[in-house]
Amino acid sequence: MRIYPILLASAGLMAAPVAAAEITVQATGPVIELVVNEQVEVEPDQVTISAGVTNRAMTAQEALSQNSAQMQRVIDRLRSLGIPERDIQTTRINLGARFEYDQPSQRQVFRGYEASNQVRVLLRDTENVGRVLDALVQAGANDINGPRFSVSDDTGPKAEARRRALERARGMAMDYARVAGYSNVRVLKIAESVSGSAREYSADAIMVTAQRAGAAPPVQPGMVETGVTVSVTYEAVN
Repeated sequence: MRIYPILLASAGLMAAPVAAAEITVQATGPVIELVVNEQVEVEPDQVTISAGVTNRAMTAQEALSQNSAQMQRVIDRLRSLGIPERDIQTTRINLGARFEYDQPSQRQVFRGYEASNQVRVLLRDTENVGRVLDALVQAGANDINGPRFSVSDDTGPKAEARRRALERARGMAMDYARVAGYSNVRVLKIAESVSGSAREYSADAIMVTAQRAGAAPPVQPGMVETGVTVSVTYEAVN
C-alpha cells in the first residue's frame, strides 16, 4: 500500500473534467493533494488453467496428426467433466521444425517437427481444481500452466476499498490541515483509478511429462486482492 501526500502552501485553482465540461473550483486556503491506494482481500470463486499437448515426430504431418488426436482427447475429457464449451478456448497452435546444434560438426542438425496445442479453461468451482488437473494429465495433457485464481464480480469489495481509501485520505488531510493551523478540510476533487478486476494469484507453471498422475495435486485457492487508487484534493479551512 503506497500513499503519496503533497501539501501545497499557496492557494490554487483546481479543475476537473466532468462529462466533457470543464469545472473550476476556487480555493482560498492551502490545497492538500493525496493519492491513496487501498486493497481488500477476497475469496476467489473461479480459476483459470492452461492445458496443452506437445508432440514430436519426424514429419510435420505426423506431428500434427498425433497432436490433434491427443488434444481432442483432452478436450473431450474437459467436456465430460461438465465444463461448458464457452469456458474452453484454444489459445495457441504451433507447428515447427526442430534443430539441435551438433558440437562435433558445428552445425544445426534437423531433428524432426514439434506440434503443440493449448487451451485456456475457466473453472467456476475452486473446489475441483486438483481433480480437473489430474483428469487432464490422464487424458494426455503434458503442458499445464496455472492455476490462476480470481473473482467473477468484485463490485462489493471495490466499494469497501473505496470507502477505506476515502476515510484514510480525509484522516491524512485533517492531519496536514491541523499542522498548517486549520481546523477542517473540504473536498475539491475526487478521481479514481481502477486497474481491471480482482488481481489474479497464480501458482508456478506445471510441466507434466508422465502419461498419468499418481494422485490429484493439492490446490489451495487462498485469497486474492482487489482495490482502487483514489486521488483526492482538499482545501484546508477553518
